[in-house]
Amino acid sequence: MPAPSTASSHLADPVTRHMRADFARLSVDQTVGEAIAAARGAPPEGRIIYFYVLDAEGRLTGVVPVRRLLLSPDATPIRDIMVARVVTIPAAATVLDACEFFLLHKLLAFPVVDEERRMLGIVDVDLYTEELADVDRREELDDLFQLIGVHFEDSQARSPVAAFRSRFPWLLANIGGGIMAAFLSGLFRAELEKAVALALFVPVVLALAESVAIQSVSIALQRLQGRRPSVAAIAGAVRHEAATGVMLGAASAVAVALVALAWLGQPTVALALVGGITGGVICAAVIGVAMPNLLRLFAREPQVAAGPVALAVADMVTLVIYFSLARWLLG
Repeated sequence: MPAPSTASSHLADPVTRHMRADFARLSVDQTVGEAIAAARGAPPEGRIIYFYVLDAEGRLTGVVPVRRLLLSPDATPIRDIMVARVVTIPAAATVLDACEFFLLHKLLAFPVVDEERRMLGIVDVDLYTEELADVDRREELDDLFQLIGVHFEDSQARSPVAAFRSRFPWLLANIGGGIMAAFLSGLFRAELEKAVALALFVPVVLALAESVAIQSVSIALQRLQGRRPSVAAIAGAVRHEAATGVMLGAASAVAVALVALAWLGQPTVALALVGGITGGVICAAVIGVAMPNLLRLFAREPQVAAGPVALAVADMVTLVIYFSLARWLLG
């Protein structure tokens, strides 16, 4: 295991390079007495021990708390006392991804599994420090997770030039999106001349779509946590966020349209706002949740890229919906 002084230099390594294969494994078909006898006969190395339960094919099925293992009768089946829900780190993750898991879940070790949930090993906090003496003391645990947080923050502290090179190309998406938005506004000049009030509400229409897009991007990034999503998982996330977008869009659209109707007395503008905001927010929610997942699916890091790209696309889609509906209503 690397020493604390060099831990930050390993953050880009695959987590499989730093995992341990000598974890405490139990069989799902064992009893408590058999499991304890097996653990005594071949005690695992290391100071941090979780008892992981595997099936005959080596797939992770659960974890047994030490207290349950020691206090349960010998004849009790392991499957009856194990905890089936286990937080795992995918084999494709990096050490930096593992760092996020430690900070989020505050556990001392995580199992590393492949795509079929076969357990490959464990990664524990010894990856970050060799100075853990008493894991039962709350103060030392707090210090430990603060140390991991320092490694995580250090990984983000690149030089200004490196930060510029990684971030500016994605800002071009915003620049391109802004230019395209101006171009789209020009295409609908006739509608704007017929109802100048349409232009008054462009900022709020775009602001609502952009806000929802950023919210959806943030939620998607939190859920990813170093994992590479499946197509089915992305589809499920899109459906969920689309349903949320319908409610957010409808509520926001009604509020803005009522203000516009009371202020200007133009039902056409109010209807265009209802349709434009509702449609724009739904699309923004879908784009926002899909973008990080698609970037990760294609082995791209979504933290920097997802936001600018999602905003640019959401802006263009929202303007097209808003102005197209206005053209139809005014025609």
